[in-house]
Amino acid sequence: MRILHTSDWHLGRQLHRVPLIDEQREFLRFLVDTVREHHVDAVVVAGDVFDRAIPPLEAIGLFDQVLDELASLSVPSVMISGNHDSPRRLGVNARLIERSGIHLRTAVDDCARPAVLNDEHGPVAFYSLPYLEPVLVQAHFDAEKPTHQAVLGAAMDQVRADLATRPGTRSVVLAHAFVTGAEPSDSERDITAGGVPSVSASVFDGVDYVALGHLHRHQKISDRVRYSGSPLTYSFSEADHPKAMWLIDLDAQGRLDDQRIDCPVPRTLARLTGTLDNLLADPEHTEHESSWLHVTLTDPDRPHMAMERLKERFPHTLQLSFTAGHHTSEESYGTRVNGRSDHDITLGFVHHVTNVPATGQEQDLLREGLESIRIHAAAREAH
Repeated sequence: MRILHTSDWHLGRQLHRVPLIDEQREFLRFLVDTVREHHVDAVVVAGDVFDRAIPPLEAIGLFDQVLDELASLSVPSVMISGNHDSPRRLGVNARLIERSGIHLRTAVDDCARPAVLNDEHGPVAFYSLPYLEPVLVQAHFDAEKPTHQAVLGAAMDQVRADLATRPGTRSVVLAHAFVTGAEPSDSERDITAGGVPSVSASVFDGVDYVALGHLHRHQKISDRVRYSGSPLTYSFSEADHPKAMWLIDLDAQGRLDDQRIDCPVPRTLARLTGTLDNLLADPEHTEHESSWLHVTLTDPDRPHMAMERLKERFPHTLQLSFTAGHHTSEESYGTRVNGRSDHDITLGFVHHVTNVPATGQEQDLLREGLESIRIHAAAREAH
């Protein structure tokens, strides 16, 4: 069976307030063309279909369009919700559209209910583990602790128990999680639970392939456990990351062959550093005149109308910061907190306004408060 593994579309996302809907449309067109060109038997989407719980109408329209095109090709798809998605909203009409070969799994009750697809060698069971908020699903799985490790471990126990009743069946698991050993980027939302956001890859032992979502870097944890990564670059920390999908061939014995399918790059991202005059004059930077840019200026004094002057040569400059001593703009503050957790940012704020670092007890209270807010938001979307 030939499987196309993708994830983290984040439909409706913006890059520093620049809408990416056209670039996402181009990617989905490329995905459908890839399915057709490579004779794909099944498409798996490992979560974060949308960028937020209530996506804009244009994003919903793109999703509807790609589902229609995949269904028209008679290529089944298996999709799960991620931590950015609203499980209930994404799962609306899931039972109905399953008749068209679109298996949209967003509920914890569906973890051990596989979508079973067949090829010339027999059945392949696709098990779907949507993003599981530990505190909300601990009781459902009778997990020992409200942690990602415990909850996913309990869910996989159910998967293995069901698989044991299907002798000769090959298996694929979709999951949305942070697996130990993987490399994150700045554009992923923190999913810390109990201070430990990651799970061991051994949680997924016993299945033929694990299609992961959540992290945006295209990478292997092992031959059988992989992230496809996001199809587009969603932060400057990903500027040098290749964006791709996995094309996986699963043979009769569950052995894998793989191929990396590189995604189209609608516009490159780059970082430039130097004085304003040098950046505006140096012919070496010609290749970046059409790039999305993060520019860091090293002038000893802050230049007048720096962003306006930069955009005369580099019209797609999105982020401007300055070297030490010039943190006077919103952009430079955003740069300083980029990639930091909510807890770290909050601690920095406390230190800034009090001139005293938070005590250990205060740090614990802030962590508890932030965790409570995150869980409350997740619960609101789940019910």
